[in-house]
This record gives sequence, C-alpha cells and structure tokens, in this order.
Amino acid sequence: MERSDERDGGDRPEGQEQSSVEPGLALKREIGLWSAVSITAGCMIGSGIFMSPQGVLVYMGSPGASLIVWATCGILAMLGALCYAEMGSLVPESGGDYAYILRTFGSLPAFLVIYTFVLVGRPAAITAVSLSLAEYALAPFYPGCSSLPQIIVKIVACSCILLLLLINFWSSRMSTVVMNVCTVAKVFSLLVIVVGGIVVLAQGRSRTEFLLYAFHNTTQQAGSIGMAFYQGLWSFEGWTNINMVVEELKNPKNLVWAVMIAIPLVTILYVLVNISYLLVMSPLEILSSDAMAVSWGNQVLGSWAWLVPLAVVLSTFGTVNGAFFSGSRLCYAAAREGHMPQIMSMIHVHRLTPAPALVFTTAVALVLVIPGNFSTFVNFLSFLSWLTSGTTFGCLLYLRIKTKNLPHTYKVPTFIPAIMLLVSLYLVLAPIIDHPQMEFLYILLFLLSGFLVYFLLFHFQCQSKCMQAATVHLQLLLEVAPTAKGH
Repeated sequence: MERSDERDGGDRPEGQEQSSVEPGLALKREIGLWSAVSITAGCMIGSGIFMSPQGVLVYMGSPGASLIVWATCGILAMLGALCYAEMGSLVPESGGDYAYILRTFGSLPAFLVIYTFVLVGRPAAITAVSLSLAEYALAPFYPGCSSLPQIIVKIVACSCILLLLLINFWSSRMSTVVMNVCTVAKVFSLLVIVVGGIVVLAQGRSRTEFLLYAFHNTTQQAGSIGMAFYQGLWSFEGWTNINMVVEELKNPKNLVWAVMIAIPLVTILYVLVNISYLLVMSPLEILSSDAMAVSWGNQVLGSWAWLVPLAVVLSTFGTVNGAFFSGSRLCYAAAREGHMPQIMSMIHVHRLTPAPALVFTTAVALVLVIPGNFSTFVNFLSFLSWLTSGTTFGCLLYLRIKTKNLPHTYKVPTFIPAIMLLVSLYLVLAPIIDHPQMEFLYILLFLLSGFLVYFLLFHFQCQSKCMQAATVHLQLLLEVAPTAKGH
C-alpha cells in the first residue's frame, strides 16, 4: 500500500486547484504476474488434494468416474476464472464477487454476500484448512493413533491462525513472499507424489487392477454426483481469490494470464496425483484411510514418509495465508461501501495493511475453531461458494444483455458464463433435492436473517453514537486511518 498524496506528485504549484480526491492512504500495486500466479495456485493447492480424493471416490463409487470428476472440476474452475477475469476488467475493484454483485444488482444482494462470507464463509475456510494443517502436523507425533487429541489439534490450529495474522499485519510483501515460498513447496510435494507413482509403476509394484473395473459401481444419482463435485471443487477453491486483490496488481491484464497459467497446471497435477494414489493403494484402502497421503507415503517412501505430513503442512499454511490475504481485502472493500463498520475500511498508518479487517477475520476464525470439524465445513462452503459464483455469472450475462458496448479489456464467449450459470444451479439444487440435509436449512435460515439485518441497519438506519465512539477509540488503539478510494 502507499500514500496517495506521494504517488500523485506531492506538492502542487501555488494557486492550482486541488483534486477532488483528498490525499490519503491507498492499497499499493505490489503484485506482479508470477506473484499473481502464485496466489492463484497457492490458494488452490491446499489440504483438499490430500483429503478430498476419498470423498470423491465415496460419492462416485468408482475410480474411473472419480478421475473424470477431477478433470471436470479443473475445466469448470478454468471457465469460471475466465468469466471472473472479464468481470474484473469491467469492475476493476478489490472485493471479487461482492464488488461485481454490488455494481450489477445493487446493495441488498451485495450485503448478503458480505453477511455470509465475512461473518462465516471466509473465516470458516481459514478454520477448516487450519484444522487440517494441525492434524497433519501432529500425525508424526502420534504414530498408530486412530484419532488425535482434539484439544491439541485446536491449539495448533489457533497458533497457525495467529501467526498468519502477524505476517499479514506486518507487511503485504511478506505475505506474498510466504505465498511464493509455500507455492514452490506445494508444487514440489505434488511432483514427489507423481514421480513416486511412476517409480512404483516402473518397478511393477503398482495396483493396475483398478483399470479392469474402472467404472464399476459408478453412481447415477444426481445428488451423489453433486456431492462428489463439492468434494472435488473444494480442492480447486481459491481460483477466485486473485479477483479480490485486483487493485493491488501491477498490471490488471495479468489477471487473465495468472488464471490461464495456474489453473491448468494445478488440474494436471491433481489428476496425476490421483492416478498415483490409485497405483499405490486399492480403492478400499483409500476409503478406509483417515490420512490417505500419509498411507501413500508409508508404502512408497518408507523411512522418508515424514516428508508427506511436512508437505501437507506447507501446502495448508500457504492456503490459509492466501485466505487471510484475500479475505481481509473482501472485508475492507465492503467497509468502504458502508456494508461493514467504518473501522474495517481503514489501514495501518505505518504498516499500510488492513489491520482492522485482519483482526476481525482472525477473531471469527478463532471462535469457529471451538466447534470446528473439517468434513462439516466442506459441503457448507462449497454450497455457499457456488451459490455466490452463480450470482456472479448471472451478473456477467445481465451486463451483456442490458448494457451494450461495454469497455472490455478482455471478453469471453457468451456461452461460457451461460454454461457456468447452469452448472452453479445444478451444484446448488441437486444435493438439496436428492440428499436434503439440515446443514442446507441452516444456510438458508442464515441468509434469511441477512435480510432482517440489512433492513434494520440501512432501511431503518439503526446507527448509534456508541458505534461512532467505538470507531474513534479503535482507530486510536489500532493506529489506523481512512483510505482514499480509487487509488
């Protein structure tokens, strides 16, 4: 981030009319192309590839169908990211889905996005991945144990969250450096699994019998297929994160290049890693394993099997860092529009980072650690994510129909957002119709409560002097100041 008065040239000649934008603080454009690629790939590669293959296989019923699901998930992520890249060119603001829905459909739908993602969605993602990190970090210290002490797991998860708060608070550049390092470690760890599978195949020790019944017992239930895609797409979650920091890209055109480089790379690695799992372990072994990657490492790496939990820890640490980096910008963008308390739109006067937004996201994530469970969060987050993404694809189609001659720097064919909208509708409705669960009812009730909160806060203007006083005190305590929007 940078001071806008410094960037605009500092002193003006005497008598010259001052710009309509007051000097202030603004986000600094520090993210280059490879950092953008790193953020995209780094947010995508996390605990999912080490835990979700089991869930995909459970719901699809056969290894061949599960591989098709993984490849299809990559294609869907690529098509969706291209749609988001066009929206990023039309609405070049930080905030991702929130900014696009706000500029297209107005205040109420945008507030519901913020209400769900800032209060629950983004912190829940941080919590889920932190719990996964904790389980893999502790696995080498509890050999042979079927379950880890939950209190220890949650303490490690909280420690991870607090450490990343300090990193993101201290410097945006430090956060991107951590992301770059973790991304290199992630890709290296996936390559180890791929090469390990090739070595096992070359030595003749592979389990190629899964090829004989690759599609045996494949499910044909729409709800089960939808749940399998939930599990697979969770591993690709993060392909929208770069849109949340578009104001910090050195060149906005790098948004398109970043997703075109990162997503195909991740998709290829994911498919090859799943093939490696199937070459080493039978489908029954995969389904019965609580830590599939560790089981793979024990069979292939022998005494070096400890490298697997280390690789998972690095992967998940980078993912949580990416969720922190983008999630705090979402909260920051919403506060600038008045959908969050004003204090959330301020940045630290010395560190030039969105400190209040970071602290708020951390606080909610720490609260969710208490009742948190990884498997509980996945379906909830996938449902919420595709509900929001479907709305964003609808934004793009609406702008295509409603507004002609839009100032595009990048444009996708109209059939792509149309297909993605239909896919989003399927992923949202099919599991509810075929496998109704109480979690989906809780989500809908939470969304309905958002309508009530919106009308209380904005329609009836339930603002208090206490909130204004609290903002002043927090501003002094955190040493933060308002930003200059648009810089």
